[in-house]
This record gives sequence, structure tokens and C-alpha cells, in this order.
Amino acid sequence: MQKIVTSLVLGSSLMMASSLVQDAANAALKPIPQSQTALLKLIDNPKNPITKEKVELGKKLYFDPRLSKSGLISCNTCHNLSEGGDDGVEAAIGHKWTMNPHHLNSPTVYNAVFNAKQFWDGRSPDLEDQAQGPIQASPEMAATKGHVSKTVNSMPEYVAEFKKAYGDDVKVSFEKITDTIGLFERTLVTPSRYDDFLNGDKNALTKEEKQGLKTFIKVGCASCHNGLGLGGEMNVLNVTAKYKYMNVGDFKGDKNGMVRVPTLRNINQTAPYFHNGKIKTLRGAINEMARIQLGKKLSAKETKSIETFLKALDGRKPNIEMPMLPASTSKTPAPELN
Repeated sequence: MQKIVTSLVLGSSLMMASSLVQDAANAALKPIPQSQTALLKLIDNPKNPITKEKVELGKKLYFDPRLSKSGLISCNTCHNLSEGGDDGVEAAIGHKWTMNPHHLNSPTVYNAVFNAKQFWDGRSPDLEDQAQGPIQASPEMAATKGHVSKTVNSMPEYVAEFKKAYGDDVKVSFEKITDTIGLFERTLVTPSRYDDFLNGDKNALTKEEKQGLKTFIKVGCASCHNGLGLGGEMNVLNVTAKYKYMNVGDFKGDKNGMVRVPTLRNINQTAPYFHNGKIKTLRGAINEMARIQLGKKLSAKETKSIETFLKALDGRKPNIEMPMLPASTSKTPAPELN
């Protein structure tokens, strides 16, 4: 009799899990594939295919502060791979301790490859194009194309690595450098237990996390936070009410008032929230988003349930060893702090 009861309970549990997986699929939620071959097809750039040599070179450039005017700021400064892939402050801080003039929060670089467009206003089509912006922006890395190209070409070890990655006739231009950084960023994917669940492991999520996923879908969060990235598309902000900190900074979205929906992957590690970083807690962000986008006041139980699910989106980060950078030479541009 005990075996029969146990079998019925297990059968019921599996049916409920299968139903939830189907509900997630109906809500356009997609898991990161388990197959590395399938994943590579999703993240690869046909114009510049991913190779081990390019990725390793892109990683060095990502961590190299000498690409900045001051010689102090690297891509990793605002997109710290040791934690959530961001900087943990309201608004990005760059050259000469300058705060982003629009009071914009640094988005995470983890899983950014799944974004349909890059930057909060979606002005860049991909990571390679996006990598050009912060390097040249005066409140960020404050460099010029010439500075970046001269810096990299001044070091024989970098030139040799470019030849190894791209061939002997490669021109180590600013665009080739930023393309290589963007290619490295394409590999920063973090599958989680949520993906394991959608890929067939019915026990990957706890009972409470499964209930949180149900609540997430039921209240409408998945209407914007969907796809592989649980975000990444452009959408309207302030649908049913006005964001209570809309007056902090001058950002209003693109010319049509559209804002790129942030990914929810690793969201527990990327506070503070919203485009200007004014919401400090995940629970606060859930309630404010429900109010301004869904026109709903969530109960404490609903908020807690969604929060529990979102914490299950903490992913398995790639193992990234700190790269040893080439030595500067007499031809390497000197840092400029002014």
C-alpha cells in the first residue's frame, strides 16, 4: 500500500512539473540549452566565429585598464565578472570619478548576448558594436580610437596573439579590438537550476521555487521578461503608472519611449535596480514593476513567491582565470589623468 501511495505522489508531482514546464513554454520562457553545440549556435557571430584563441585574447583586452585614457579603468571595472557582472552602484563611475551624466546604472554583461539590443535605449545591435561606446565615452573610459589602437599595437605580445587568432595579415584596428572584446562577452552565459528544470530535471527547483515560477507567469511578469534572457527586448516603461524615481536622471528611453527590458538572470546579484539604480532591494523592484507595468498591487505572499523564484536564477558562471597582461613598452601611451 505504501508503494502505491508513493507512486501516486511521485506521478502527481511529475505531472505538475510537466504542466508547469508547458506553462513556461506558453509564456515564451526558454531555457539555455544543455548541449554546448546548440548553445554555440545561439551565441556565435557568423561574421567573426568564436574560437579559443579569440576568446582568450578578448578576455585579456576586457581586463586591460590601459585601453582607458587614465590607464585605470577596464571593461571589468563597471562589469565586474567576480560578482554580478555589474558594479553595484546606482550610476556608473568613470574617468576622473565622473558619474554617468544621465544617472544610468551599469547593466550586467552576463547573458547580455541574449539581448535583442544593447544599452538601455537599445542603440547598439550587438556586443561588438556596444564595446566601442564606453571606451570612447568621456565619462567612462575616455579614450580615442587612436589611443586604443596605439596601446595594443605597442605590445608585441598582443600583436602576436592577434595574428594567432586572426591570421598573419590581420590589421589590429580599434574595430578589431572591440570586436574581440565583444566576442569574449558572448561566452559569458550562466545556466541555472531554472534552465535545468525547463530542460527536464523536474527536481531542479524546490516546491517553493516552482510555485514562484507559477506566480511569476500568472501575474504577468513573463509578458516582458521572457525568452532566453528573461528580458532583453525593447518595451514601454510606465505602462500603468509612473516610476517613482523617474525624475532621477534625464533618461526617458529611445525616441519612441522604449527601454530595453533588463535580464532577470542573476538578478539577486545585480542590485540596485531599474535604469537609474534607485531601487535597492529585489522585493522593492518586484512591487514597483508590478505597479507601473502591470497595474497590480501584489500581496506579500505573491511578492515573496516571485522573489523566491528569481533567486533560483542565480547561474553557474564560467570559470574565468585572471589573465596575465603583456608588459607595456616605450611605445605604449602614458596614462593621462586629466
